[in-house]
Order: sequence, then C-alpha cells, then structure tokens
Amino acid sequence: MNQTPPAPAADYIQKVLHLYRDLPETPLRVSFHDQNLAREFQLRGIPLELVEAALLLGSLRRLLRPPGSLPLSPIRSLAYFQPVLEELLLSPSSDNYQDYLRLKMKPFMGEKLLARPVQKTTDSHDR
Repeated sequence: MNQTPPAPAADYIQKVLHLYRDLPETPLRVSFHDQNLAREFQLRGIPLELVEAALLLGSLRRLLRPPGSLPLSPIRSLAYFQPVLEELLLSPSSDNYQDYLRLKMKPFMGEKLLARPVQKTTDSHDR
C-alpha cells in the first residue's frame, strides 16, 4: 500500500474517527473508548491507509452477506474492526486493494450521509 507521511497525533485520530463515523451501520457519534482506540492505532504507528482498509473491509463483510442471513447486532464501537485490522497487519494487501474496497463501498455510502443531522452554524450569514 502507498503510505503517506505520518500525520500529527490529533489529526490522525480525527481522521480515523471520521472514517469510522462515515461508514454505514456505525454510530453517528464516537465514544471515549473509540477515541482511545484511535490513539492506540496512532501510537502503534499503524498507517491511516491500513486503518481505512480494515474499516472498509469489515463493513463490506457485513453489508455483502448472503440474502436471508440472520441480522447482525449493530456496530457500537471502533473495536469491532480491530480483528480485521490485525488480520491486515499480518497479511498486507496490494497497493490497489484499498481503491477496490472504496469502489465496492460506494453504493452504500449515501445512506449514512442522508441520515446525518444537519448542523447549523452561527455565522452571521446564517441569520
């Protein structure tokens, strides 16, 4: 995988949490535990690209289950994706795997964005 230079800690954590929050079937808000886990990923030096691949792969595995499968319980934590991340750490994928996962996820992404509440700003042009 192409790796970008390491992001500052706070930037890395925010990017991980943003990637997690934007997935279908994840909560709209992150927990303190999610923040700590994202910080742990950063401290371990796990590249953002690998975290994103794990989030996409874990989510796609849920979304592409056979019709008629028993429903799964909701994802409540970033920790849900930790086993997938560990799996990818043990067997790295090709450079274009992340692009493939993004492409496969594209049809599912609109649902989450439509469910997100609109945030009003207090800028003067809003009044």
